[in-house]
Amino acid sequence: MRFARLAVRTLAVLLSLVLVILLFVAGRIWWVARQDDRRASDVIVVLGAAQFDGRPSSVFTARLGHAETLWDAKVAPRIITVGGNLAGDRFTEASAGKRWLAGRGVDAANLIAVGTGSDTLGSMKAVAKEMKKEHWSKAVIVTDPWHSLRTRSMARSVGIDAVTSPARQGPAVRTRGTELRYIGRETLAYVYFQVFRRSSDSGPDAL
Repeated sequence: MRFARLAVRTLAVLLSLVLVILLFVAGRIWWVARQDDRRASDVIVVLGAAQFDGRPSSVFTARLGHAETLWDAKVAPRIITVGGNLAGDRFTEASAGKRWLAGRGVDAANLIAVGTGSDTLGSMKAVAKEMKKEHWSKAVIVTDPWHSLRTRSMARSVGIDAVTSPARQGPAVRTRGTELRYIGRETLAYVYFQVFRRSSDSGPDAL
């Protein structure tokens, strides 16, 4: 009987600890989502999301539009678009993003498409490889607000001196319910990354 009570108390303590950790992580995600840490950097990195035969989805378009704003503000002299494709796709997320930005007047010479990576960590590794080749170190990462903390952590884990400037338009920031759903999802994904050093994403780099 005494052992049973001890086991119940231990389990309650462990569950309370897990809850505290999850609430702390959710709070950090919420806080980082509201920060715009843009600074002078070597590159602006745009995380890919779904594209439809070369046409960026609304989520991706919001990110690309924000990257264009940063480029116009001379935050960095070049933009890296990143993201692979699904079987049967004619375009990668990276190439679709590059085409969109070029069509908006960004000089093609300042656009680099890194068309590999089927998850956030894979994309960051591909970007890190490209940056190392060019001797670049500093990046401003553009993604959705709730994705910012995890993406920044992954970028730093592969050697990128990264900060984030979230896109504040598009479906990911449309309603309070959307915000809560994405914070919940990102909380679990961030903890998973910190424990296993792997990405929990599947498919394109969209949230």
